Amino acid sequence: MERIALFLPNWIGDVVMATPAVRAVRERFPAAHLIAVCKPYVSALLDGSPWFNQVIPSDKRGPRSQRSIAVIKQLRQHRPDAAVLFSNSFRTAVVAWLGGCRQRVGFARYGRSPLLTDRLNAEKDAHGRYKPMPIINDYNRLVRPLGVNDPGHRLELHTTSADEHAAAGVWAKHHLQRHPEVIAFNTGGAFGSAKQWPVESFVQLARQCVERRGSAVLVLCGPSERDVAREIVSRAKLPQVVSLADEQLSLGLSKACVKRADLLVTTDSGPRHFAAAFDRPVVTLFGPTFIEWTDTFFSKAINLQKKVPCGPCQQRECPLDHACMRDLCVNDVFRAAEELLGDRQEVRHAG
Repeated sequence: MERIALFLPNWIGDVVMATPAVRAVRERFPAAHLIAVCKPYVSALLDGSPWFNQVIPSDKRGPRSQRSIAVIKQLRQHRPDAAVLFSNSFRTAVVAWLGGCRQRVGFARYGRSPLLTDRLNAEKDAHGRYKPMPIINDYNRLVRPLGVNDPGHRLELHTTSADEHAAAGVWAKHHLQRHPEVIAFNTGGAFGSAKQWPVESFVQLARQCVERRGSAVLVLCGPSERDVAREIVSRAKLPQVVSLADEQLSLGLSKACVKRADLLVTTDSGPRHFAAAFDRPVVTLFGPTFIEWTDTFFSKAINLQKKVPCGPCQQRECPLDHACMRDLCVNDVFRAAEELLGDRQEVRHAG
């Protein structure tokens, strides 16, 4: 195949979980012209990667240059031999079809089967509901009709020299290199407030990391999470607890900071997968979502979840008392961090 279009998922974490499949396509077709069709806000995840020759931004609510007609025109210029639809929307199937993609691989959902040449079916239970199963396996299945070998489960991201320079500036500004280890916190998530762990819990965890391990804590954030990051730093009242709240934020900076950190403690949101992509240990705090959907089989991960009668509910906003996240104990999270990092003496010796 000479030209292949990959319609990437719409969420940051899902794009990272699709990287084994993307890498496998590039390895199978090293000379092909690979096109990423994706939301503009996830395109920065691809910066520094060796996989794509071209990125076509696609957003039905964006400027005209990113809407369906413009994307279709750009695809027609290349006439891709194949398109892999990681997104399940009807729109992506229409765009691939009208864009002249000869082979169109995707899951048979939302009435788009007639637009696909290769149709996959997701597994359902006896009641016709989709079974919670690792989406990374579904992404891997999508590229098999192209003749690609099993992609495996190794997530992979890259950074640019600008990303590394920005992260180095953060380390220098806060003297993070003076500490035996740096633990990064990721507090947010675009899914909704139901995934969030209480600010006070992050504050208590930060204090334990500093006082019991001698760690530095770096609170990551996106543009909408600056205030939460500042609040954690303010309430921790320790110079070793700092944040990115006053930095020029970007996905590239977040990637580079996770790459430099010794551990990531995170909610179930997209950046949690940065840790696995850079082979960094990670503790993930689950509440309303099924762990099974986003399991990536990463050996340096510990997933924590409180079993509650009302969950996992998959709701964006909790209609009750948010017990699934509120009852996640700080001590349990700290113990999980210690299990992944080793004891303080080992850390200081390694530093």
